[in-house]
Amino acid sequence: MNYAIIGFGNIGKALGKAFARKGIEVSVATTRDPESFASDAAAIGPTVVPKTLADAVKADIIFLAVRFEAHPDVAKALPSWYGKTIVDVTNAYGVPPEKLGDQPSSKFIAQAFSGARLVKGFNHLIADTLCQDPAVHGGRRVVFLASDDDDAAAEIGTFAENLGFSPIKLGGLSEGGLLVQARENSWGRLVFKDLVTFG
Repeated sequence: MNYAIIGFGNIGKALGKAFARKGIEVSVATTRDPESFASDAAAIGPTVVPKTLADAVKADIIFLAVRFEAHPDVAKALPSWYGKTIVDVTNAYGVPPEKLGDQPSSKFIAQAFSGARLVKGFNHLIADTLCQDPAVHGGRRVVFLASDDDDAAAEIGTFAENLGFSPIKLGGLSEGGLLVQARENSWGRLVFKDLVTFG
């Protein structure tokens, strides 16, 4: 299994640190030349490998950490995303519902990534929190996951545990998943909640 983070702003870098902390190799890419962010990747660690977008999207599991408006540009990188798992880390704050066809933002994104299994996750924490060690006072920091594909949610849940987080599954994208999705100018009720589980 191999991994990529598409988008290398604050959230992308925070995810990169989570991978590096566990020594898990991950490709990182943007629409820019990889040399332009190679020093930032190197500063995180040797397991964070800058690549072109065309190479990074060959990964099995892809963390989509771009601005919401940029996701169509990433989707164009492959004619079909069949067999891949996309972890949607975007936030569609400020996007009018009519632009989403009145759907949850993650369902809208899923349509762009034809054939992929999509899991909403890792998006409710700010970058400064997400980049910290998820081991907190003997507990583990929570990440919320939502998906219409139970197997994909289970796969990403196991991986979140490997990164040291405590995953909590919220159900489908249009159900509990709404708690971690922005709608126009309001945030889902679990966005920005920094929770820790014990035991």
